[in-house]
Amino acid sequence: EKGRDKYKNAQKEKSGQLLSNEIALNIGVAGECGSGKSTFVNAIRGLANSAEGAAPTNCVETTMEVKFYPHPNYPNIIFWDLPGDGTTKFPAHKYLKHVGFERFDFFIIISADRFRENDVKLALEIKRMQKKFYFVRSKIDHNLRDEEDDQRIRENCCHNLKQQGFESPQVFLVSSFELQKHDFSLLYETLEKELPEHKRHALLLAMPNINLEIIEKKKEAFQANIKYVSMLSGGAAAVPVPGLSTTVDVALMVCHVTRYVFGFGLDLASLKRLSNTSDVPLEALLDVIISPLAAKEITVDLVMKLLSQTASTVVCMAAEELSRFIPFLGIPLSMSFSVATTYRGLKMFLNMLADDAQRVFKKSLGLNPSV
Repeated sequence: EKGRDKYKNAQKEKSGQLLSNEIALNIGVAGECGSGKSTFVNAIRGLANSAEGAAPTNCVETTMEVKFYPHPNYPNIIFWDLPGDGTTKFPAHKYLKHVGFERFDFFIIISADRFRENDVKLALEIKRMQKKFYFVRSKIDHNLRDEEDDQRIRENCCHNLKQQGFESPQVFLVSSFELQKHDFSLLYETLEKELPEHKRHALLLAMPNINLEIIEKKKEAFQANIKYVSMLSGGAAAVPVPGLSTTVDVALMVCHVTRYVFGFGLDLASLKRLSNTSDVPLEALLDVIISPLAAKEITVDLVMKLLSQTASTVVCMAAEELSRFIPFLGIPLSMSFSVATTYRGLKMFLNMLADDAQRVFKKSLGLNPSV
């Protein structure tokens, strides 16, 4: 019964909402009207501007009030599209109170050209209240022609901020339509360093796969958790009920493999969103997937089928059940076999999905997935 309950809990939310681990992360995106706030909010969530659930992106002030946009797979990670900080409706001195300053973990202040007086006032007030903020120069794809321009724009932005009271400002150049280019990866690395560890993990899983390094970091984070999951499965093997240990092992694997699928963006909904934002047909993305786990619902039957195709895992599972009948040593042996079964299974599935994620990422950029 315990094993079946674990499986039911693992299947309750097929949309991937169980993967957020209940870690809340609230990110405020601020800037003047037309700065590209809404497009950034959509891009970082893997959505095209025309997609269902996307923040509206008109040239006029569409953000008349604080609006929140949860991540599609991790609903506790919320991006807040904040009112334009330079409009007459929202004067700078009332801005932070209006948007509910206390709820945010950090702010991203966006400008499409130079950072203006209201941006600076907002940043200084955030600093005074001891919260983090990051300057992002958006729409960079409209301005850049070569690397010299890249550096020139960054220097101009920093010079502008220094004149307004910032000693050593850091400005990130971002194209919301090509997050893999320019400074978005540097922005992520900076956030990763400055967030608390538990929120750092949540941010990592919610990040779009902008480069192979992000995919590898996700793999490492999942890998680090496998030993703890395996120990949990070993604990279930200590209960002297035939069949319970295997049931729990498989239920745990179903739950965590589902986490891998959503974390790598390999669920069907995420792949459809990637197709929309990359202009690569969904069929082309699906064609490079090799494992039988991606774009599928992870079920007990699917996991059992794949485990049964691996001789070493089959031996471990059989030994796990048979060893419990050995006097005195049976339970400890069963526990060790349970740990080995879960560890090997999860590691195998993780490697499959990480490889798929790399192939899909390359295909989305028009590259050869086999290279």
